[in-house]
Amino acid sequence: MSIDHYENFPVASLLLPRRLRRAVTDIYRFARAADDIADEGSATDEERLSQLAAFRAELHRIGAEPGTTPEPGSPELAGIFVPLAATIARHQLPITPFYDLLSAFEQDIGVKRYEDYDTLADYCTRSANPVGRLMLHLFEATNPQNVSEADAICTGLQLVNFWQDVRVDWHKHRVYLPQEDLRRHGVTDEDLAACRLTPAWRDLMAFEVERARALLHFGAPLARRLPGRMGLELRLVVQGGLRVLERIEASGYDVFMNRPELGAKDWAIMLWRAIT
Repeated sequence: MSIDHYENFPVASLLLPRRLRRAVTDIYRFARAADDIADEGSATDEERLSQLAAFRAELHRIGAEPGTTPEPGSPELAGIFVPLAATIARHQLPITPFYDLLSAFEQDIGVKRYEDYDTLADYCTRSANPVGRLMLHLFEATNPQNVSEADAICTGLQLVNFWQDVRVDWHKHRVYLPQEDLRRHGVTDEDLAACRLTPAWRDLMAFEVERARALLHFGAPLARRLPGRMGLELRLVVQGGLRVLERIEASGYDVFMNRPELGAKDWAIMLWRAIT
């Protein structure tokens, strides 16, 4: 699918079964549009929250009349919610994960710092994990073990995105690195603003990279259990996260000036690891 954002991880790729590509695209369109409301442009916080409230109202409409075609108030909303309603009905998807995603995007507007890892992980349970759970429903593979491992993969990938985007998020006045970790390692806001590659920064990032890697490794068995192309797709996604972490390490943890972008060589390595 054509997207306007650089992504390190595949979305609705040709590896997915044809019967699921439309559903994945509809879910991605919803998440991408809502995330952009929270992140992009020059709107005020009040305007962003109002736009997300319109998304919430459309979800209410879908939930109140399952299986019916919603009648959104604008062409933009119709382009998102008409196909999404059809996908939810066709695949009998739960609607709670969509509300969870909106909750996380609303939180992004007002919350700029996270005191500890537990509060950051709570955010990830709503900003990332719902997508994995929706994928399990599409694959008809929802069970406690699969959900636990999917949550680990999604949270791990969310952390990878945070670590590679430290500088990008700083310019949005956000710091996803837990404040207690910054204090423990002796890294200050002044260090972040000045992009200082100090020994303290490298120690901090080595700790955070290993935290994300552990989550991805914990969830990786799920990708081996899912059959066929679905499993290969997920193995590639996991390998993408692990490869970004390797690139961060290879740069000496300089995510300020060397944000990792995966190229042809990286994809070849990821594919080899995914199929072996």
